[in-house]
Amino acid sequence: MKGYWFVFHVAVLLLFGKEAFSQIRYTVPEEVADGTVVGNIAKDLGLDINSLADRRFRVVSGNTDAFFEVNQDNGALYVRKKIDREVLCQGSGACLLELKILVENPLEMHYVVVEITDVNDHSPNFSERNQRFEIAEHTLPGRRFQLHTARDPDAGLNSIHTYTLTPNDHFELDVRQSDEDKIPFLVLKKSLDREQKCNHSLVVTAVDGAKPPRSGTLNVTVIVLDSNDNRPMFSKDIYEISVPENVLVGTKIFRINATDPDENLNGAVEYSLGKTLKKKVYDIFELDKLSGEIIVEGLIDYEENDVYKLDIEASDKGTPPLTGECRVIIKITDVNDNPPEIEITSLSNSVSEDSKPGTVISLLSVTDRDSGVNGNIITSIISDVPFELKPSYKENIYSVVTKGLLDREKVSYYEITMKATDCGEPPLSTFKTLSIQISDVNDNIPQFSQNPLQVYLSENNVAGKPIFSVSATDKDLNDNAAISYHVVREGSKNDILSFLSVNSDNGQITALKSFDFETLKTFQFQVVASDSGTPSLSNNVTVNVFILDQNDNAPVILYPLSSNGSAQGVEEIPRNVNAGHLDRSEHFAHSQRQTRLSINCSYWSKTTATFLSQQQLL
Repeated sequence: MKGYWFVFHVAVLLLFGKEAFSQIRYTVPEEVADGTVVGNIAKDLGLDINSLADRRFRVVSGNTDAFFEVNQDNGALYVRKKIDREVLCQGSGACLLELKILVENPLEMHYVVVEITDVNDHSPNFSERNQRFEIAEHTLPGRRFQLHTARDPDAGLNSIHTYTLTPNDHFELDVRQSDEDKIPFLVLKKSLDREQKCNHSLVVTAVDGAKPPRSGTLNVTVIVLDSNDNRPMFSKDIYEISVPENVLVGTKIFRINATDPDENLNGAVEYSLGKTLKKKVYDIFELDKLSGEIIVEGLIDYEENDVYKLDIEASDKGTPPLTGECRVIIKITDVNDNPPEIEITSLSNSVSEDSKPGTVISLLSVTDRDSGVNGNIITSIISDVPFELKPSYKENIYSVVTKGLLDREKVSYYEITMKATDCGEPPLSTFKTLSIQISDVNDNIPQFSQNPLQVYLSENNVAGKPIFSVSATDKDLNDNAAISYHVVREGSKNDILSFLSVNSDNGQITALKSFDFETLKTFQFQVVASDSGTPSLSNNVTVNVFILDQNDNAPVILYPLSSNGSAQGVEEIPRNVNAGHLDRSEHFAHSQRQTRLSINCSYWSKTTATFLSQQQLL
């Protein structure tokens, strides 16, 4: 039978009298069939295969011998029964089984280590197949909602690699790394409208990293609520504190605070630990739901764990309650150690978006009360931001400068997280965040959504009434985005300002006269949108106005004319009149414009015995 084994190493034999010891190592995948050969122990140890039975060649170790057996005929180690790595060894570390192999005459003890490697025999699985959210329709884009986390007992690439979300217009996924877990969050990317759609059905898929991958799904239902309130807010997303490992049980080590601008129950905040933390975190730390104080409830051992990450939710008492999230990173320090200290001297909390690379925005001083190697500090910016540290002539003094071009319209606010790490063993670090606001300059012109504009207006409109509006937008802020409108004057002839006016504040166009299709069928003019920046930027839009015809003209008789030159016909026609015709005309719009209608009345050329009336002729 084909074997999966290979030898990692063979230890040096040590001979003590008649006893000998050695160690070899093999690797075999989990879930292999019974009888699979792991390796040939006798061959790898140089034992005489013919004497194995006489020397009682056998496995003598404890529980692990249930999975393996040796063949005394050929010296091979083979799998005795199916091995499930996830049952034997949880987690992503190496799964090792140690066997003791004994031969007698002379007595020899050999140690065999078998590493059980993982195969992708599990699919990611959510503890619950369905999850429901109720979200108010006024919720701002960027809001995050924590999803159920999938579990996959496989290790390495066979464990969960990523999460995906069914394509949709309103939501996207954000995945955070928490120790070995990937925690998915549902992020609102576009505002909801309950009147358009009152619920959304989504599918979240957890995919492992194997080839081919395996996956599991979570059905997410979002119910859109018609409500309006505010969620609690922390002053920042991440807090970092340090706690010595000998801190006493019952010590209050930190207090978080979230504010809610709502009133009464909608502004009353309660705190709770996140639902995906490991059980050990709940055993060591307690969070007071009213005060926000974090209290030590269990013994802390630096050698077991030097950092804890607490995901904390702040919920108000509204209906439904809204939540805000933050993370508290608790670093456990050895007693008598000192972390580096960061002091920031800000020249300003804002920087103009047209600042050149190399512009200084802050000064940074880093100190450490330790000495020697433990006092040597490495300082860096760990945020992905267009800023960098520039060292000065003096050690541990830096300038925070811009390293690239800024654009407020893309990113208007930066949090620059700086890290100072000493060179001790283990090294200690300090983090500090500098908040920078990007100030606006007038670098965007007003934009019309469409150019040119086509406007259709019925004739006989009421003079002095608005007929339509133009609107432009500007990506800048404040005065740089405050837009005013005016009509471009194009000479004195047919001056557009004589029959149109524009509201400079809102772009509303008002007709100063009533239009007559028979006189004016179309005209064109331009409206200028100018911002209030210095210098002002502007843009034009061309407006084409088409006057629509109404049936406001009666037919007129053109021929024959009466004796006074009028087209008023005589109702009674005398005898002895030859046959003739009667013409009339009427103005029509579009395809019937200037259509002439003729009525011809003919009769015999001899005299008639009676008069013909107008109605009889027509």
